[in-house]
Amino acid sequence: MIQYTREDHVALLTLDRPQARNAISMTGWEAMAQAVADIAASDARAVILRSATPGIFSAGADIGEFETLRADPGARTRFRLAMRKVMEPLAALPMPVIAAIDGGCYGAAVALVLACDLRIAGGAAEFAVTPAKLGIGYPREDVARLAAQVGKGQAARMLYTCEIIDGIDAERIGLVELRADEALSLARAFADRIAANAPGAVRLLKRTLADPSQRARDDDFEASFGGEEFGEGLTAFRERRRPSY
Repeated sequence: MIQYTREDHVALLTLDRPQARNAISMTGWEAMAQAVADIAASDARAVILRSATPGIFSAGADIGEFETLRADPGARTRFRLAMRKVMEPLAALPMPVIAAIDGGCYGAAVALVLACDLRIAGGAAEFAVTPAKLGIGYPREDVARLAAQVGKGQAARMLYTCEIIDGIDAERIGLVELRADEALSLARAFADRIAANAPGAVRLLKRTLADPSQRARDDDFEASFGGEEFGEGLTAFRERRRPSY
C-alpha cells in the first residue's frame, strides 16, 4: 500500500490501499518507515506525500486491527512505536516534504501531514482528528505538532469535538498553508521549484527552521559562502542566467 518512486529530483511517497480508504495497517506503517529511510539516504531534493486513491487521502490508522490493541498491552506499545518510526523520521528528512491532500484526511493521517513541511489542500479536502469518538488518546508528539500548527485553542476544538473541517477552514486556522482545486498539481509545481534551487542550501535552511536556536547554524551560515553552490549561484547572477545545481 506504500509506494516510493522518483521523478527526476522529486521523491513520491504514495498511499495506495483503495479497498480500505488508505487506512494504514501495522504492515503499512512498517513499509512507510522503510520508504522514509530510503528517501533519507537518497539525493532527492523534495518529497511529495500523496494518495493514489481518488476521493480520500487516508482514513488514518487501520481500525480493523484495533481489537488486538484492546486485548494485548504489548501490541499497544508496538503500534505506538510503529507510528513514531514514521512520524519522527518523516519530520526529520533533510529535504522539504509537501503533503498533497486530495480528499478526506482523518485520525493518524492528520498527524502524518503535520510531520511534513508544507500542506496543500485540494478542493475536496477535509480533516478530522477523531480519537475521542473511539475513546482513546492521541500520541503526545502529534498533539504537540497540532497545537504548534494551529494554536492550542484550535487544537482543542479539533481534538475535543472530532469535528470535520473543510479545506477553507483548515487554511483559515493554519492547518494547511495553501489550497488548490488539485493539490497534487500545485505540490508538484512547488517541488519542482524547490528542486531547482541549491540542494545543500535548502537542506541547511530546513535544519535552521527546525531549530533556529542552535549556534551551530551560525557556523553553517558562514560556511555556505565558501561552498560550490554559492560560487555557481553568484556566477549565474553575474551572467544573468539560471544557476545549474
